[in-house]
Amino acid sequence: MTDSSIRVALVSRASAALHGPGGLERHVDDLARQLLERGVAVTLITRPASRSGAGAEADWLRDERLTLQTIRYWTFPFAGRRGTTILDRNTAYLYFGFRAGRQAARLLSDGQVDLVHGHGASVLGAVLPAPTSRIPLVLTPHGLEEFGGTGLYQTRLKRAAYRPLQTAVRRCARYASRILATDQALVSSTIANLRVPESSVRVVPNAVDLSRCDALAGPAEGARIRSARAIPSADRVFLSVGRVERNKGFDVLAGALAQLSQESEFSRWRWVVVGDGHYRSTLEQIVGTLGLRDRTLFVGSTTDHELHAWYEAATVFVHPSLYEGSSIVTLEAMAHSRPVVASRVGGLPDKVLPGVTGWLASPGDSVELARVLTEVLDLEEHLPRMGAAGRALVERCFSWPGVTDRLLAHYDDVLAECVSK
Repeated sequence: MTDSSIRVALVSRASAALHGPGGLERHVDDLARQLLERGVAVTLITRPASRSGAGAEADWLRDERLTLQTIRYWTFPFAGRRGTTILDRNTAYLYFGFRAGRQAARLLSDGQVDLVHGHGASVLGAVLPAPTSRIPLVLTPHGLEEFGGTGLYQTRLKRAAYRPLQTAVRRCARYASRILATDQALVSSTIANLRVPESSVRVVPNAVDLSRCDALAGPAEGARIRSARAIPSADRVFLSVGRVERNKGFDVLAGALAQLSQESEFSRWRWVVVGDGHYRSTLEQIVGTLGLRDRTLFVGSTTDHELHAWYEAATVFVHPSLYEGSSIVTLEAMAHSRPVVASRVGGLPDKVLPGVTGWLASPGDSVELARVLTEVLDLEEHLPRMGAAGRALVERCFSWPGVTDRLLAHYDDVLAECVSK
């Protein structure tokens, strides 16, 4: 089957162009864009837009091969903010997944699509009731946060609270023809948590569009944004990007930087935080208490152009997450040839190779992180070499052309297997 003859239903609770930034959201947008560029007809099943897509970031929404079908996302009373609380994910998200999955199953049975590619529990309705025969379903479970992780994610109470969502994701995995782990480091946890055979799991990593990263910003844009924010060219910039939530470990990094600030020889540095979230006010208080207010810049949410300018302005990218799936922002920083300091969690060890592309530290350990940052500054002359190695790794393993080739090959295999059974 050629690329152009495949019709795919892409099912996700969110898209960056329609609902705002996030790792899953940006992955869905990039995936849809790449499939459309290969001539694949895409039906995106998601919730109604909460913002208007604009500019080149949402150009794929206007592609004639794209069909957008929306399923209303009902937020139940007391469930909290949409998609961010345990209660919401166990109620509204599962109800959305039931209805969205049913819609995808109808498209399959009516012959309007050939294959369904679901994200998380968004295709629950396609496997309720149990299919009588193998259906062409590809599942990307992403970071599996609901099954636990590091630090506060390891509590028995939280794991128990997520039981409904765990059951739903496992059911989707049980009937999927292929389960796509986003990193080699996540394969074992994917098999264990989803209780699936190893033979059903393949690695298809999240990826970045290198040409787009290059077009968004280069060294000149990095220099300009430093100047606009009155950051001298001699100052090192530690850059962190992500939702400002507790699980991102920004408070741990603040503690590490407070230790670093006591070293007079390392006085010329700034910490830039790009992103927003409900933990921001708490983090700002922590920064003030630690005496880092004058060294810290909270940028908040911003455009893709400004975000990528900050990558160019950075000396090193620091991602202190307590729990992580694949981390697209880490790949973007590496695409801009920036070395990375990151926690040893999730899929990050596939990207941050100690001594090659950066440093890994234990999650939640501010003392170890401070030691690593001190080493970074001690070895400043080696940072360009490490940044170049990171760019080369992205080109080799995490850029969209090669990843799309692998994904389409899996689509073909799944379709061939379903035809033969």
